[in-house]
Amino acid sequence: MSVCNFPKMSDFWRKKTIFHVAFPATVMSRNRFTDITSNLHVSDPEEDTANEGRRGTEEYDPLQELKPLLEMIRTRCKSVYHPKQHISVDERMVATKARIKVKQYMKDKPTKWGLKSFVLADVNGYTVDYKLYTGKNNADSGKGLSFDVVTELVKKDYLGSGYVVYCDNFYTSPQLFHHLSQQGFGACGTYRQGRVGVPTTQENALNKNSKRGSIRWIRDGELLFVKWMDTREVSMCTTVHPVYTGETVLRWQKDNDGQSQRIPVPRPTAVAEYDKYMGGVDTSDQMFGTNSVHRKTKRWPMTVFQHLLDIAVTNSFIVHKELSKAQQQKEMIRQAFQEELSAHLLGVPLKATSLSQPAKMSAQEKRQRWEGESALCATEAHLGCVMCVMWVSVFRWTGTVSETTTAKNAWLFK
Repeated sequence: MSVCNFPKMSDFWRKKTIFHVAFPATVMSRNRFTDITSNLHVSDPEEDTANEGRRGTEEYDPLQELKPLLEMIRTRCKSVYHPKQHISVDERMVATKARIKVKQYMKDKPTKWGLKSFVLADVNGYTVDYKLYTGKNNADSGKGLSFDVVTELVKKDYLGSGYVVYCDNFYTSPQLFHHLSQQGFGACGTYRQGRVGVPTTQENALNKNSKRGSIRWIRDGELLFVKWMDTREVSMCTTVHPVYTGETVLRWQKDNDGQSQRIPVPRPTAVAEYDKYMGGVDTSDQMFGTNSVHRKTKRWPMTVFQHLLDIAVTNSFIVHKELSKAQQQKEMIRQAFQEELSAHLLGVPLKATSLSQPAKMSAQEKRQRWEGESALCATEAHLGCVMCVMWVSVFRWTGTVSETTTAKNAWLFK
């Protein structure tokens, strides 16, 4: 359904329209599909009942209904693919308007209301690990939410060491970067001026009159704090980059004659590397937006279930691209990959010459159904009988019908 994106779920089973799609009806009926989706459950009902009994206490888990699937997808994401050297941590919103306590509001995100998750992603958009945020809990270390999130996602036991972690100013702190350095990880990110441990000196600081491209820096042990004047002041902290190695970036600037032209402006190394490697989570969000299985639902766990399907499919596509590059083969586009994946999961060929149709009834079977000998007419479920429907059409057009027909199927002609 991420390939054929119809406005409503029932549109996949429409028949009397030029937009008719024949294949879904050959797999299962519309009613069966809706029954499955409305009753889908991925956790133990006994554990759910016990969890409901703990509602209002600290032991209550708001994600109990999804916990088995959340853990299964997390394990698969970490075991199937090993990320490259540069990874990033950022937030991701799963859109929902459900009335639940774990719903969050983020004004700077395109999706402002929904479930917030913290994500560790590779630069190519692969979701390595994630954590769905449910609020404060007893497991907090006391060092702040941002510190706990990064230390939980970036673990040496399965990643190893030597990685460079990129994050924005919500996470960056001297305390976190010292911890990552002790674990064998490099770190780079923008920072907020008021954080504990950030230098507060104003000596030789940048101001609004500073020339574009001006650079100021302070080193505090293994931490390097860099400020760069672009359109506005940019503050960076890093443990792995030098101050400046000659990089420049083109910017529009007016000359003395009032003409705009692009001129090279010095740019710190940390800023260049941050721009290059920070967008892993945003890349995956863009891929979710173009080919998503999300459909409107009244059950918020179903929304998370659909999001987990998006993660699984997107990660599979990224693995396919990486394998194709390694084997020097031509990679498929996203649509072709999802079509091939759907056909494989359904166990049917992708390029089918014709769709299987129900076998036609013989004359004897039609006669038996009409005489009431078939199970369908015997139970008076006449709407499913081909002959009954045919005789209704005859009656509507001619206004006449035999006495036998009227006696057997009087309910059709009232």
